[in-house]
Order: sequence, then C-alpha cells, then structure tokens
Amino acid sequence: MASSVNPTVRRRRLGQELRRLRELKGMTAEEVAERLLVSQSKISRLENGRRSISQRDVRDLCGVYEVEDHRIVDSLMQMAKDSRQQGWWHSFGDIPYSVYIGLETDAASLRVYDPQVVPGLLQTRQYAEALIAGALPETAPADIDKRVQVRMKRQERISAPDNPLRLWTVLDESALRRAVGNRALMREQLEYLVEQSHLPHVTVQVIPFDMGAHPGLNGQYAILEFPDAADSSVVYIEGVTSDLYLEKANDVQKYSVMYEHLRAQALNVEQSRQFIADIAKEYAR
Repeated sequence: MASSVNPTVRRRRLGQELRRLRELKGMTAEEVAERLLVSQSKISRLENGRRSISQRDVRDLCGVYEVEDHRIVDSLMQMAKDSRQQGWWHSFGDIPYSVYIGLETDAASLRVYDPQVVPGLLQTRQYAEALIAGALPETAPADIDKRVQVRMKRQERISAPDNPLRLWTVLDESALRRAVGNRALMREQLEYLVEQSHLPHVTVQVIPFDMGAHPGLNGQYAILEFPDAADSSVVYIEGVTSDLYLEKANDVQKYSVMYEHLRAQALNVEQSRQFIADIAKEYAR
C-alpha cells in the first residue's frame, strides 16, 4: 500500500545528511568506498538519493564517520526505513520517471519550459493519450493507459484545495501549432490551457515564432523548488533512456537566469491567453 511518506524526498534528505557527515570527517567518496569495500559509485548514488538506502548502509556509514550521538544515528536509520516505503506512483508499477514524480509530488513550485508540447500537468486526457501513443509507437495500449492515469493523478497537485502546486509555464508557439491527435482535440486542449491559466497559482506565457532566437532553444527543462529550506532546488531535463537531475547551486542558478530571460521575452499573461485562444479558433475552422 502506498504511504503518505514521500520516499524520494526521504532518500534525498538522507543522502544530503550523509554527504554532510562525510565532508565534516574530511573524507572523499573514494576513501569511504575503500573502507566499506564497495564501489565509489555506490557512495555517490547513496548521497544523491538515486538509490534506496538500507539501514545497514546507514549504520556502516555512521561507523566510518564516527557518529557517536545515538539520536542522530536513530534519526538517520528512521529516514532510511521511510525511504524504502512506497509512494502513490508505485501502485502503477514500473514508471520510468518515478524519481521525478516523487520530487514533483513534494515540490512547492515548478517552472517549466517546453518548446514542443503542452506540459503534462496541463494536458487533457485525450491530448495525453494521443501524445503518448505518438511519441511511443511501440508501447502497448495497456501501458499507454497506465501512463495517462499517472499523468492525471499528477494533475491533482494543481487542483488541490490546500497548498496547490505553484506552476509557471513558458511555451514555444510550436507547442500550440503541433496538431497532436485531431483538430477538435487540439481546440479542446488549447481552450483547457486558457481555462487553467486563470487559476491564481498557474501562469502560462507563450513565446511566438516572430520572437526569433531565445534562451530556450536548447530544449525542455523544469526547475523544482521545495517548501523545506533544507531541500535544494532541482533542474530536471527529460531524456529518452535516462533523465538528468542538476542540483549544484551554480547549475540551478544558470537555468534560473535563463528562465527569467524566457519570461521576459515571452508575451505577458493576457497577451498569451489571447494568443492561445486565437490559435484554438483556427483549429475550429
């Protein structure tokens, strides 16, 4: 059964604390790996929260770092236990981007730039079905349906009555012009996009073609920020076979500055709504 504990966030916080303890001890990941007779990559994966951490791992690492305060050890052991629980998304089976879902579930705000398609959190069910089927032509219908269900479940963060996700989306005009499915489906999708943009915690802006070159030409990315100050922001870049998560302050800063340029070059909110509405009318012809 899925737990209310977010295992992705627990792993991430635990990894950050283990890295802090290692650095306080003045040890490198390679030195720790040699002491425990494990690979350096395992220590790195434990610290970046990309793999589950067992209580035995925590116990061994605390031994290497000579942590004598039993309260600290017990706290870290509990975090390791929590990190092995299941989030709501695990009930859908193997989801390729489950790490991202875990982060998104706990995020306070999300800034997204997408040059190709409407972002998942703002997609209609029909658009999502057509998009996934087109993007993954060899995927079985049952798996497409599972991915759509997960996408619809993720959207509950937008409609949550308490503490909804703060979403800021910048779209390239091509995302509106790309006819996913049929024309009626696209009209419905764009009308829904306008409707969602009126929510107080959702902002949608568009960069039209005539804006020319802009900082988003390198591709899609998202910046996640969290309510707990101990959780650093994350830049997420989706890949075909693997995803990239950037957490270094310098990397996050660069992408944040780039996003500010995108927002500045895009149409303002009212202009963007009108722009989207006009294209929706074109699909009605």
